[in-house]
Amino acid sequence: MKDNTPRPVFGRFLKFWRGVHQLSQEDLADRLNSSPRHISRLENGNSRPSEAMVLDIARALSLGRRDLTHLLIAAGFAPREERVDFNAPELKWLRKALLMNLRALDPFPASVIDSSTNILMVNRGWVRFYSRIVSAEALTSVTNFYDFIFSHSGAGNIVSDWPDTLSAILMSIQQTALFTGDETALNTIERLQAYPSAPADWRQRAARTEPMASFRVQLDIEGELKRFFSVGTMVGALGPTAFASEPQLSIVTLYPEDEAYDFGDSFDNDLEHPLLFY
Repeated sequence: MKDNTPRPVFGRFLKFWRGVHQLSQEDLADRLNSSPRHISRLENGNSRPSEAMVLDIARALSLGRRDLTHLLIAAGFAPREERVDFNAPELKWLRKALLMNLRALDPFPASVIDSSTNILMVNRGWVRFYSRIVSAEALTSVTNFYDFIFSHSGAGNIVSDWPDTLSAILMSIQQTALFTGDETALNTIERLQAYPSAPADWRQRAARTEPMASFRVQLDIEGELKRFFSVGTMVGALGPTAFASEPQLSIVTLYPEDEAYDFGDSFDNDLEHPLLFY
């Protein structure tokens, strides 16, 4: 008879992976130097595993990084992610694919950013668009998307509902820090809060603001106010949103609110930027 007993999330994962490896509770208990009774209690939710136990189970079942992440989260623990160097030789294929993606997005301004929102690549549309806002020298020094947004001298002065947008960004980083205890996230909050643009009441503002997949920017072009949507697209492995593969990358693109808007020729030969690779 099929067992339809409701199980906690961790129990469902554990039973699933036992099935994948065709292990009985006794077999897994033997690998873990535990007891079948304890494995049964873990699966039915009568016992909660320690983090060490989850790691031992992952090793016993030879789980990869994705599946270890899911198992940790299912047990109530933060995932363990090792940062990956985007410029490593083994990721040459990924850089090539992203470069093709950026070229295909021209003339819409687009950039590739990592999990710390460091800007890794830009397209010609990005250089041409933001050259209208900041000097060529200042644009050359832009290396981080959040710093660019928070800076009065950067993209920040064109973001609609700027205080609420900055508050939502800070809250997103704060919740990452609460969930993982990540020092990088904590340092990022400290750095961004130091900008004069950061609202003192950002926590309260963010609590009243639901996050969105995009935000609007507006720019005065030749005396006429033009509005754009900034949309981020995740680049990663398939799976639940609980898992994001390293390197955690996004492509951030600006699209005009007015579909008839013409960005013009973004393929000028004189466009230059350290992160423009074509």
